[in-house]
Amino acid sequence: MATLQDIGVSALINLFGAFLFLIAFAVLRIQPINDRVYFPKWYLTGERNSPRRSDRTLVGKFVNLNYKTYFTFLNWMPQAMKMSESEIIRHAGLDSAIFLRIYTLGLKIFAPVMVLALVVLVPVNVSSGTLFFLKKELVVSNIDKLSISNVQPKSSKFFFHIAVEYIFTFWACFMLYREYNNVAIMRLQYLASQRRRPEQFTVVVRNVPDMPGHSVPDTVDQFFKTNHPEHYLCHQAVYNANTYAKLVKQRAKLQRWFDYYVLKHQRNPHKQPTCRTGFLGLWGKRVDSIEYYKQQIKEFDHNMSLERQKVLKDSKLMLPVAFVSFDSRWGAAVCAQTQQSKNPTLWLTSSAPEPRDIYWQNLAIPFISLTIRKLVIGVSVFALVFFYMIPIAFVQSLANLEGLDRVAPFLRPVTRLDFIKSFLQGFLPGLALKIFLWILPTVLLIMSKIEGYIAISTLERRAAAKYYYFMLVNVFLGSIIAGTAFQQLNSFLHQSPSQIPRTIGVSIPMKATFFITYIMVDGWAGIAGEILRLKPLVIFHLKNMFIVKTEEDRVRAMDPGFVDFKETIPSLQLYFLLGIVYTAVTPILLPFILIFFAFAYLVYRHQIINVYNQQYESCGAFWPHVHGRIIASLLISQLLLMGLLASKKAADSTPLLIILPILTLSFHKYCKHRFEPAFRQYPLEEAMAKDKLEKETEPELNMKADLADAYLHPIFHSFEKEVELSSSSSSEKEDTTHQEETPEVRVDKHETQSSSPVTELGTPSHHHHVYNSTSPASHYASAYEQSSSQYEYHYNTHQYEEHEYRYN
Repeated sequence: MATLQDIGVSALINLFGAFLFLIAFAVLRIQPINDRVYFPKWYLTGERNSPRRSDRTLVGKFVNLNYKTYFTFLNWMPQAMKMSESEIIRHAGLDSAIFLRIYTLGLKIFAPVMVLALVVLVPVNVSSGTLFFLKKELVVSNIDKLSISNVQPKSSKFFFHIAVEYIFTFWACFMLYREYNNVAIMRLQYLASQRRRPEQFTVVVRNVPDMPGHSVPDTVDQFFKTNHPEHYLCHQAVYNANTYAKLVKQRAKLQRWFDYYVLKHQRNPHKQPTCRTGFLGLWGKRVDSIEYYKQQIKEFDHNMSLERQKVLKDSKLMLPVAFVSFDSRWGAAVCAQTQQSKNPTLWLTSSAPEPRDIYWQNLAIPFISLTIRKLVIGVSVFALVFFYMIPIAFVQSLANLEGLDRVAPFLRPVTRLDFIKSFLQGFLPGLALKIFLWILPTVLLIMSKIEGYIAISTLERRAAAKYYYFMLVNVFLGSIIAGTAFQQLNSFLHQSPSQIPRTIGVSIPMKATFFITYIMVDGWAGIAGEILRLKPLVIFHLKNMFIVKTEEDRVRAMDPGFVDFKETIPSLQLYFLLGIVYTAVTPILLPFILIFFAFAYLVYRHQIINVYNQQYESCGAFWPHVHGRIIASLLISQLLLMGLLASKKAADSTPLLIILPILTLSFHKYCKHRFEPAFRQYPLEEAMAKDKLEKETEPELNMKADLADAYLHPIFHSFEKEVELSSSSSSEKEDTTHQEETPEVRVDKHETQSSSPVTELGTPSHHHHVYNSTSPASHYASAYEQSSSQYEYHYNTHQYEEHEYRYN
């Protein structure tokens, strides 16, 4: 068992590691060559230019020569606090702002209670001497004397622990209620303030029945014209376009090579670039690179047009799914919240996710298959949880070497070495557990995809739920059970069965030492490693050296990433669980929890402002899950304390705790009915108010033009954009003359042609036009600037308006 010395060694190792990470971050982030890695968010919004362009010295383009900036390595902390919450919402979205509020909620809940517990419970625990008399039977350390295990059985001092548990429960519920109310208000205000978006007017319809002699579009059109005649507007059919998607990816590669050779020619107009046509350009006929790839793209465009026609015309490739749009938010909300057919397995409707949130591959899964998939994945997750018990038990064996020494004396020569003992017990268990958990979120996300959810945000929430249950069973309960078994192995083997419950009751609070080491590894050094971004930094420079050919490649290599909700939120909930459970049991754990919440809040605030670019916006849909699992932690804490008091034979005080779970469940039920509906469905009152306001301000609004192809598969848009950019690049190449500075590549608005069939229901028509979108998203055309003195080429980004294609 870890002693105070072991905890001290672990704290020093993790603090030193965190300090090194912060020093490395401070040095790396101010280097011009790393600017795109540590501030990619500002490059994507077009509000930051590379500092390499402002420094004309060769060394200054790579290394920061201002020595004063190296002494302010913590200035990122006050800078991260400058942006207000409303500015974060505008800058990064509501999901990011609500995610940060989870950390502040942890600080609000645990900071006052930590003071109370340390002032009241620690003196009460220390003043008892139970563990002094049991140290011959149990493995005991000095830090365990601060826990409830040190209180004598049948002692009246247990009333202090019960009182703290009551105070903590009421305080936690009060803060949870306030936070749930605030987040619900923020969500409704955010929805009300949003500009017109396609998901507000659209529902996704699954399991469309097969009508003989009718296509899916005809069936959908007839059904909604009959049952929603006043508000039905149009719909978008969904196609199985897997083959077409592969062609789009292959064409994109050809386009990048074409752009690379065009820009290479612009740098040196007197030399025509050439390449070989064989495998990887290693052999074959040598040809003009620009003309070769131009011809390849032209042939690919023809093949893609044929494949696209096939996808849109072949009824077998049309899926029994459709995105149905209405002329009002109220009409869409009513449709999403009502049963459409007397057969509840047909015409399944739900609010459509935003277009970028859709996981297109799962739209074709039949209704029956969904049920089977969920059953299979449920059994698989159950098996995975118990499979991981093996490595968890092994980790616990490392954390309790004294228990093994008594059973296996041959280990004593190793475990008696102070430094090795302190390292193995104070640092290695937490690190080993972190490594075992590293690949798990990805595995659970794959399982959630197999289950068939159609929104990326839903996939991540389901993966987060699985991860939380896994951590609850394995990391928390598994560590306690396996750790207690290893820790008190000698006691279990030599005492009567009637004494085992007492041994467990005494030993569970003493497992706080293991969780303290885990918090320091994962919550201190781990969070410091998060801000360092070592892996994205290495990958960016490797791609920059070997892969990057164009500015588009450089933006892709920059890879800002996003807050990984499926992993970070369950980890956060584990910290809530540990803090709540051990508040009245071993309060010495609370300072370590508070340091984590404060440090992680600063780090993720910085990352959200400067780095992360969220791939979707769910408007805080994950908050009910966060609230529910904190309530579950309260219940676990109360039941665990009741069990501990029962093992301590405190029959007089234990019944006082019975009322707490009842009150906690009643509070949760009230919050669920009071706030959760706002996170499940769009309120009809809000929808009607928004519709009326919009009709008054824009009476001539034509919604059909905006919604006709909002949910067209993104690969169809990708094809059109590639054609447009290719045409622009080709014309630019022909018109380019040799100048000292290469003129910027411009993308002109022009009409394009499509060979898609004409339909009435929002599928691509034969002719379509381009119009400007007011979306804040933007693309960037690249221009290269040649430096005659240094012979270096620098990117200069020029923002142009997003082009979207609407089909008549």
